[in-house]
Amino acid sequence: MIISRDPRIDLTYCLNVHPGQSWADQRGAIETCSLRIKREVSPEAPFGLGLRISDAASRELESEELRREAAIFFRQNNCYAFSINGFPYGSFHGGAVKEKVYLPDWQNDKRRDYTCRLARLLAEWLPEGSSGSISTLPGSYKSWINRESEITTMVHNLLETVLVLDEIRTATGREIHLGLEPEPDCYFETTSETIAFFEDHLFPEGIDLLRRRTGRSRAEAEATVRRHVGVCFDTCHLALQFEDLADSWRRFAGAGLRISKVQLSNALEVRAVPEEWSKLKPFVEPVYLHQVKARRQGRGGVTGWPDLPAALMSLPKASAELDVLRVHFHVPLFFQGGGGLGTTGHCLTPEFFRLLQRGSCPHLEIETYTYNVLPKEIRPSTLEESVIREYQWVLEKLG
Repeated sequence: MIISRDPRIDLTYCLNVHPGQSWADQRGAIETCSLRIKREVSPEAPFGLGLRISDAASRELESEELRREAAIFFRQNNCYAFSINGFPYGSFHGGAVKEKVYLPDWQNDKRRDYTCRLARLLAEWLPEGSSGSISTLPGSYKSWINRESEITTMVHNLLETVLVLDEIRTATGREIHLGLEPEPDCYFETTSETIAFFEDHLFPEGIDLLRRRTGRSRAEAEATVRRHVGVCFDTCHLALQFEDLADSWRRFAGAGLRISKVQLSNALEVRAVPEEWSKLKPFVEPVYLHQVKARRQGRGGVTGWPDLPAALMSLPKASAELDVLRVHFHVPLFFQGGGGLGTTGHCLTPEFFRLLQRGSCPHLEIETYTYNVLPKEIRPSTLEESVIREYQWVLEKLG
């Protein structure tokens, strides 16, 4: 939905919360859930969609007839697509996802080709005068990258994608930008690591590659890369690193990085004492990775574990040296916690929302994909109710 026209700001929720891999599954979710949400939060005005299209669905949608039917469906229901979550490639619900969510990574041509298919779809559906964003993983899972050549391969695949995005812009006038999403335990997970990837690898190597492929000047090549590749700013992920979100935003801006999309979400937070971290046990579940980050007491920095069960096993011995724990478990924005169980909602400060209101990133997306694995005691009765309450929370914060 358009929440501001000057500057233009669009708000959506990410449809990765809905199970299903096929386009029929996605369309069915829009018909049965998204349109109900629309009736509550945007009954008359156009309703923006943050699509999740799997690799399988993207191949189905190579059918011109299906794409045309989808465009008609959007128009008839007063909806418009302006963003796609291109992070999960395959199955995202119903079974163990864990590290598989990072496969294929940006070393693999399959990731490049999938992302290019998403870009062509979005360019076809995008409203006139709007840009389109696609969020994707931050290169790879950190432990999978051990050689400089592997980084080079990721950069080359990203630049091949930039060339396709540039061709789309030239042919259609539609600007599609890719948002690399820092995530715990991935190749880059902090603000500093993200900026370093762009400045040390993507820009120098990518610009040289683009110049060789197109004959453009260095300035033109750099402008092309910066136009089409930026950052997906996930507030849960950066809060997990104990970063100040407003400061992180300013650092990305200072480095000249495009913030392609903001994903609004909260992580769990508890103090590192047994009576509080024991409250995390109901959040152990087999589908997703729930990385844990802990701030050491004093000036000891941040430590972590790759998943919640590993953290809970270590905490009886380790917690004496720790201050606060944060868990990569997306919980609804309106959830306040209680009884020692908290969230990183306090990181979403008035200062951060003032930065959003300025419109330097026009795409905002509510992303609580964990509804189906939330403990029942904190889960609203229906998914629609949960998403509607999140819209209301965001709209209130944005004034």
